[in-house]
Amino acid sequence: MNNKPALTPNVSNVIMPSADPMTPVEKSYKSLWGKAESDDKHIFIISTVVQYFQGCWDYDWEVSVSKRVVVAMSGGVDSSVSAALLKEQGYDVVGVSLQLYDPVARDAASRAKTCCSLDDVMDACRVAQKIDIPFEVIDFRAEFKQMVIDNFIAEYAAGRTPNPCIKCNDLIKFDLLLNKAQTMGADLLATGHYVRITQHDEGFYQLRAGVDQTKDQSYFLFTLTQEQLSKIIFPVGELEKRRVRELADSFGLPVAQKHESQEICFIPDNDYAGFLERNGLSQSHGDIVAVDGTVLGHHAGIHRYTVGQRKGLGIAWKKPLYVVSIDRKQDRIVVAEESELTRSHLTATRSSWVQVPTRSKFRASCRIRYRHTPAPCLVSLTSEECFEVSFDQPQFSVTPGQAAVLYDGDRVLGGGWID
Repeated sequence: MNNKPALTPNVSNVIMPSADPMTPVEKSYKSLWGKAESDDKHIFIISTVVQYFQGCWDYDWEVSVSKRVVVAMSGGVDSSVSAALLKEQGYDVVGVSLQLYDPVARDAASRAKTCCSLDDVMDACRVAQKIDIPFEVIDFRAEFKQMVIDNFIAEYAAGRTPNPCIKCNDLIKFDLLLNKAQTMGADLLATGHYVRITQHDEGFYQLRAGVDQTKDQSYFLFTLTQEQLSKIIFPVGELEKRRVRELADSFGLPVAQKHESQEICFIPDNDYAGFLERNGLSQSHGDIVAVDGTVLGHHAGIHRYTVGQRKGLGIAWKKPLYVVSIDRKQDRIVVAEESELTRSHLTATRSSWVQVPTRSKFRASCRIRYRHTPAPCLVSLTSEECFEVSFDQPQFSVTPGQAAVLYDGDRVLGGGWID
């Protein structure tokens, strides 16, 4: 159920704080970023940048008086406040940022919408300087491409709509990084996710939605296991976003008012189709048809469409039409009026459970996409890795490739991938 390949990351040198407002490593980042903009080349491995850093200090991973926590620092306000809070609480805090992909030259507006860019790494470095903790950059580019980007492309090629953020959390942050943190002598891994972990009287761990319901990220973490939950903390899960920014101001963090990331990190301009085509997905033309098979128009590739899509169909009709399904075998996009877009049932595969269910049928609420309100349903386990959901009320845009995450109130039970 949770088959995750074991790969070994490439880790750069440790960067220790400096009093200089712009450290040599930041100057190096800016130099390489400028070269990428002028030459339209990929940014090279972070460890190349670290070679420019003067006076790196070899942090002694073996010596620690208090509990050591590795904090995954994205350069945003949430993970930065997490690191500051843990430092204030007396933990031995080590900040790490991940290099996940080779960012090509983009305009500043596009870069501001993503996470994990070089600018974000620089912001994380500045925060580490401010709160006086060691900082390290880990190169996961090869693993991220294999586990997240290649999967993203394959899913679109198969006519499904993937969620790369869930894959990244599952395979990169809470598998590879968690394992790496343990080799660094860490007792715990912390991130800036808006989720909570509680422990039941019987000893097992529970994953719960964040207190700030507008920022809750529990949907993205349904794959977490009991073993993983025992080694993770989420310092801002009990806080509202407003309070997190207030704390950032009180700590004097340079990212206190930084905008949140909005798009997929490796597609900062949000041009999914362009990204997929640049990475080998062909523009295979086909028909756009009604449910009864009547040809209504034509398309330039099924990867340009997703279930529930209304805009961009290029069809004049008496009422708005929506994509209701994608037929990969015949390269057809099936459209219908809104009344045809609802579903009362779904089947999910590759299931993962925070705590394995003890009954084959049980009541729950099911969330079928990030911003979806969990809908009451009956869950039926059909095999070790599959389950079916029967909704009390039909739901709009049940999309193959997205996650179906099950809740009991604010508690995450588990989930799977919609077929």
